[in-house]
Amino acid sequence: MAEKIIDPLLEKQWETFQQENPTPYEHIDTNELKERLITELGYVSGMTVEEYTLYQKWCEVKNKYPAQTVNTLFGEESQLVDLSKDKLLSHVKNNIWSPQDPMDFEKLQPELIYTKDSPELPQLWNAIRTFASTMKNNNNIGRNLNFIVRDKPTKKYLGVICISSDFLDLTPRDSYIGWDRERKTKKMINHTAIGSTIVPLQPLGYNYTGGKLLALMCLSDKVQETWKKEYGDTMVGVTTTSLYGSFSQYQNLKHWKKRGHSAGSVSYEATKPTIQMLRKWIMENHTRKYFEWYSATKPTGQPYKRDHRNRSHTFAYSKLGIPKELTKSDHSRGIYFSTLYDNTREFLREEIPEDKLVKSFDSSVDALSELWRERYARKRIKSLIDQTRTNMETLYYDDLIHLTWEETKEKYLKQVGR
Repeated sequence: MAEKIIDPLLEKQWETFQQENPTPYEHIDTNELKERLITELGYVSGMTVEEYTLYQKWCEVKNKYPAQTVNTLFGEESQLVDLSKDKLLSHVKNNIWSPQDPMDFEKLQPELIYTKDSPELPQLWNAIRTFASTMKNNNNIGRNLNFIVRDKPTKKYLGVICISSDFLDLTPRDSYIGWDRERKTKKMINHTAIGSTIVPLQPLGYNYTGGKLLALMCLSDKVQETWKKEYGDTMVGVTTTSLYGSFSQYQNLKHWKKRGHSAGSVSYEATKPTIQMLRKWIMENHTRKYFEWYSATKPTGQPYKRDHRNRSHTFAYSKLGIPKELTKSDHSRGIYFSTLYDNTREFLREEIPEDKLVKSFDSSVDALSELWRERYARKRIKSLIDQTRTNMETLYYDDLIHLTWEETKEKYLKQVGR
């Protein structure tokens, strides 16, 4: 049996953790926790992927934007607890790009605004992301570059993207590159990223294939230069995955190639209070593991364990005897990968030095915008006009703040994935 390697930095953190968190820890009744998990996971595991996606969004909105019923001159009214957020949401709604004429997209001049450039931009990015899509707005661990995409002349918003640390293990991508795990973990994974958020606003998304525009923006010089400036690594490839099976906005998109499917699954989640109970239970009963998942960090400041959230939950479910069919559902996703250089794969296999990289295409924002306009947007809007199927409605889900779950399902379930 191989001798376990001791990490001195980790052990020093462990000592500090124990000193700062003396026992006894808050007691969580195991039977009560198990009963809550089975009840809540049993409820959501019976949903379709689309319904569960919308349910997560509804729960997210209720947690982040709590409302209260107040008496006004006009009777009872539902209002945000924090009224200052109303102003930000109104600003976003009033500044979503919407054409006066169906051909106004020809005038668009997309630009990328990096949220670190001004202190108010992160909150604005979150306000757009949270209410522009039915997909939950998750915080990603590790590297994250958030950009607001807007029209330069009018300053109207087109959508948001986030470029994050790539998945460590993704078999179809790794097979295409010719990667083994050792080479990946020798920092080569830092030369690729994942488009973790690619969300167009409506009506750009539906009428003009706005998702394709934003996916192309993920490959732009602006993104590559920011990655280099922030992290010191040259970005040579970008990954993304589809949300709902094989068909997606990345289908037949130039510079993006489908590399296969994930053998993955959708992980069901309990409510936020129950998840907090679960973590306290882990801390009480499996303190060392809790420390490694939720407290320990690498010298870079990043979490010691990758994917610590899912791994900790899976571990706890197993210890508590939660049936697997309540925690996960098989859900394959398409995997897409863009090579930014002709010899990206050779570089990632460490067969050539960085100075031998050869650019694959013009990745300027203007060139990628024109590619979208010429190859995708014109064809899409023409087809919709011919079929009288255009929909110029803006879609912003801020009314979820005041809707019940049944009202939300009735109004928006058919919009999931639009």
